[in-house]
Amino acid sequence: MSIGSQIAKRRKELKLSQEALGEKVNVSFQAVSAWERDMYTPETDKLPEIAKALSTTVSWLMDEATTVPRWEFHDEMFDLDHMYSQVRYSANALGLLETSKALILMKKYHEGQTRKGKDKVPYIAHPLLMACHALALGLKDDDLLATVLLHDVVEDCGVTADMLDVNDDIREAVQLVSFEQKKGESRHAAKLRYYENMKDNKIAAMVKLLDRCNNISHMASGFTKEKMADYIDETEEMVFPLLDHVKHTFPEYYNAVFVLKYQMLSVMEAIKRLI
Repeated sequence: MSIGSQIAKRRKELKLSQEALGEKVNVSFQAVSAWERDMYTPETDKLPEIAKALSTTVSWLMDEATTVPRWEFHDEMFDLDHMYSQVRYSANALGLLETSKALILMKKYHEGQTRKGKDKVPYIAHPLLMACHALALGLKDDDLLATVLLHDVVEDCGVTADMLDVNDDIREAVQLVSFEQKKGESRHAAKLRYYENMKDNKIAAMVKLLDRCNNISHMASGFTKEKMADYIDETEEMVFPLLDHVKHTFPEYYNAVFVLKYQMLSVMEAIKRLI
């Protein structure tokens, strides 16, 4: 069977209209119709998006002998409102004033933003999941949790660290975890400088490890194979040395760092065998 026939077959199994599928992959229903009638084949770089919309794989679209996965794919793993309430409750119960302020600022600055490659997942799902992860690891430091919630606002929201209504330690940590490539500097050199600068700030370093763990855990749903490979390379070259430095320099984080490394390694080693 052709790719177009596979698309039509799977679309009908899911009871999706051509218009609904078109909306999911940002094309017109006429384009979907043309695919299904084999008037033309979808562009190669569009296939992962189509497969995701149809809860299947590119391999299945291209080969009828491949079994359709029996699972649905979930970009948003945990309920957003529940995570928000959990962080707010924990901040109130523990008297974390900076975290309470950061929660409001996070929502304000990321308003309307969505995760890259996941146009229906609000951006705040990322910092909220990181904050819940930190709390589950027993990390209840006010400055740490506030930095987690605000760690992307300088990079992604057009604000500067000194505009944030939080204490100086949090502003400094947020600035350190905000990546910036200087004019004339290679991306690799910029990354080396970035990790070196944050290594002795325990808040920034720990937030970066939580951030990388979260991104690795979700990269299969939003990264190309090439980007996953590059991300694994960067993690092994730069993130794991930072992790080992934190483990030996800040013993209060030893157990949390062990769990983060275990989670990152588990996902990375699985993905290495699939790409």
